[in-house]
Amino acid sequence: MDKKQKVMREKSKRKSIVRSFFGYFRRCPQVSVLRLSGVIGEAGVGRRNGLTLADLESSIEAAFEVPRLRAVALSINSPGGSPVQSALIAEYIQSLAKQKKVKVYAFCDDVAASGGYWLACAADEIYANGASVVGSIGVITASFGFDQFIKRIGIERRVYTAGKNKHRLDPFLPENENDVRYLRVLQKDLHEQFKEYVRQRRGKRLKGTSRVIFNGDFWSGIKAFELGLIDGVGEMRSVLKKKYGEDVRFSLIEEKKSFLAKRFGIKKNGTRWADELLLALEERALWNRFGL
Repeated sequence: MDKKQKVMREKSKRKSIVRSFFGYFRRCPQVSVLRLSGVIGEAGVGRRNGLTLADLESSIEAAFEVPRLRAVALSINSPGGSPVQSALIAEYIQSLAKQKKVKVYAFCDDVAASGGYWLACAADEIYANGASVVGSIGVITASFGFDQFIKRIGIERRVYTAGKNKHRLDPFLPENENDVRYLRVLQKDLHEQFKEYVRQRRGKRLKGTSRVIFNGDFWSGIKAFELGLIDGVGEMRSVLKKKYGEDVRFSLIEEKKSFLAKRFGIKKNGTRWADELLLALEERALWNRFGL
């Protein structure tokens, strides 16, 4: 065999190895990983990772368009936020899962509470770490009262409305008992919607009583498993490798952001500094509730 033939044989061997390599990966089952991390709701500088359907829609679609897709994994780390956005995001994930006939698995990181747990319930199965914080199936409204502050510094606020209840729960006015009663009725309605959604998604897997599960408490991953709020204690890769084999591949789906958005969390619809400060305080309070 001359030198030229040897070179040709080596090239052919390398091509065969490359074809085998890529053929292996073409045959591997794929799982797309969609990260849902942050407070749920409109974002600003104070809320760098705010989750809304408008921002996540393209990422959710991309997660269901991965070739040879076997499942979509939701990596959730959220203390909650907007009930509307929680419902919209979860509903969109469910609709695509049904359309593409793909199973969805949720994996709770540090916390999947309130709206974060709502997102988890979009999945067919939910898993968490033993030390994850899970639950908080309830409704909370937080605000500040500034009426004494503006009175002390000599500011007079003037508000004009058409509709006598247009100024309900105005933080610059003294708290009104009628407004509080109205808010509690609204919260009860939202709480019932949340409970119904969890019952619908978890069904007979719920093991605790309604009085325990739906009282707004949150638990460790181990306790959440005992109550039927999750399907098991485990880590994403190990759980999905057991289901789809050791050769399963994970595709991380990331939202495309500008440099400013990545570095500072700045979006086009930035708000005023005072609003941003309140947003930051509100977000910090949400995470602090769960020791984070």
